[in-house]
Amino acid sequence: MARPITVSCVSAPRLPLDRSISIDRAIEFEVAHWQDRIETVLPHTPDLIVLPEAADRPEPDTFGRERIMNYIEARGSVVRDSLARIAQENKCNIAYSAQWIDGDVRVNRTQYIDRGGAIAGCYDKNHLVIDEHDENRLDYGTETGIVDLDFGRVGTAICFDLNFDELRRRYEGTGVELMVFNSEYHGGLMQNYWAYSLRAYFAGAIRPPAPSAILSPQGEILAETTNYFSEVTADINLDYVLVHLDGHWEKLAAMQAKYRDGVRVHDPGRLGSVMVTAVDHGLTAASLCAEFELERLDDYLDRSRAHRAETITNNG
Repeated sequence: MARPITVSCVSAPRLPLDRSISIDRAIEFEVAHWQDRIETVLPHTPDLIVLPEAADRPEPDTFGRERIMNYIEARGSVVRDSLARIAQENKCNIAYSAQWIDGDVRVNRTQYIDRGGAIAGCYDKNHLVIDEHDENRLDYGTETGIVDLDFGRVGTAICFDLNFDELRRRYEGTGVELMVFNSEYHGGLMQNYWAYSLRAYFAGAIRPPAPSAILSPQGEILAETTNYFSEVTADINLDYVLVHLDGHWEKLAAMQAKYRDGVRVHDPGRLGSVMVTAVDHGLTAASLCAEFELERLDDYLDRSRAHRAETITNNG
């Protein structure tokens, strides 16, 4: 059946707090700042709110780079706890990204706060920029960031991670339906590639002036921030399947003739694949595949690989 959820990406420039401001006061400013920013999307009742990388880190050039790590140590879980209250009060999940220090743990981490205000899971940035390790003394993460939230399975990447195909490949076949990307940099075409190659929606919260956006499993931008607004919200449906057009033209036509507005078939053009989405609550993408013998895109590609290998072997 249809599995609609609402996703919001909320971003903002780093706060240009002055060096004269105490660290305790800076923490108070950051708490108030993110409360105000999140307030802009709460009318949409999002199921998930995604924040940018190192969301609550003040602007180092004004605050003082030498004070940043002291700020992070003093801040501890204060900002996260304020976000947990927002999540609990508004029954939403929040993907909070921050440099995190807890005893011997020093990482660039995304934490998932669930609707009850508890921590549902986390991801530590695998591919740090070298200076993050050498100057900020952060440690490399080694695990993927797969978290099962109440609406579906979510994967995570942070900023520089998007350059590394070895991390992307580790998410393949895991059933991730939405990739969360917390970042200072945009990533360009890599966003589209990660979305399409993983057959997953993609929600990227990026520091301005680069836009934040929500992409479809076909790599299309569904909604994007503008020069006027640094927050964006989109409704997406997690009950979907990608199929190649080869061998499916008549089957797709028959499916739409039978169920009409109960299903959606979206063709982005140029890919040769379409996304089939169940809209009617009595249908599922899986049931549509079974009824009309729709072959999932990855199954079709695997069959093509196998055919090639068999043919080469037999002709050899």
